[in-house]
Amino acid sequence: MSARRRYDASGRERQAALTRRQIAMAAVEQFVVQGYATTTVASVATAAGVSAQTVYNGFGTKAALLKEGYDLLMVGDGEAVPLAERPDVRALYAEPDPVAFLHGYARLGRELLDRLGPLAMQIGAGALAGDPDLVELRATTDRERLVGTGMVVGRLVELDALSPGLDADAARDRLWTLNSTEVWHLLTATRGWTGEQYEEWVGEAMTAAVLRADLLR
Repeated sequence: MSARRRYDASGRERQAALTRRQIAMAAVEQFVVQGYATTTVASVATAAGVSAQTVYNGFGTKAALLKEGYDLLMVGDGEAVPLAERPDVRALYAEPDPVAFLHGYARLGRELLDRLGPLAMQIGAGALAGDPDLVELRATTDRERLVGTGMVVGRLVELDALSPGLDADAARDRLWTLNSTEVWHLLTATRGWTGEQYEEWVGEAMTAAVLRADLLR
């Protein structure tokens, strides 16, 4: 009986996690289509097939629901493994060629923006409009992205690959700008570039912006 109870508890936990992810992804879809301000907890609950109270019990606020949806899109699944510990990211940081490393980083950035870009654009628009939830979230995601870009530059420093006279902070800021949602949106949505064209250009722009000239191919 004890073993059976443990199995049942595990099943309930899996179902709860599945329901939580279902709610978060229903919210993401509505945030992207309708905008953050227009989306309500009640409409998210209806789309997810749960009660509004279930949403409140699980997330507390609409802002927390947005952040969880953002984080889910960041990693691409519901596994509790940070992006930096994913096998493909670990493999990227093991790359000894600085040019190949930055092109791999551009590919990773494209994959993330393919998932996150539409939601990030809504967050940015809401932040510019002064929505306090989105101002805070935009600041948080910008800081997180800055930390991630700093890790990229740290790897380039290890490889002795930075252009002479370019300090790490300036290199980080250049890559942070090139890898931004705004650049991605301008090229893919406004100018109609394909994802492949965007990835190739960003990789080339990153290498030209920060690497030693003798490393460029």
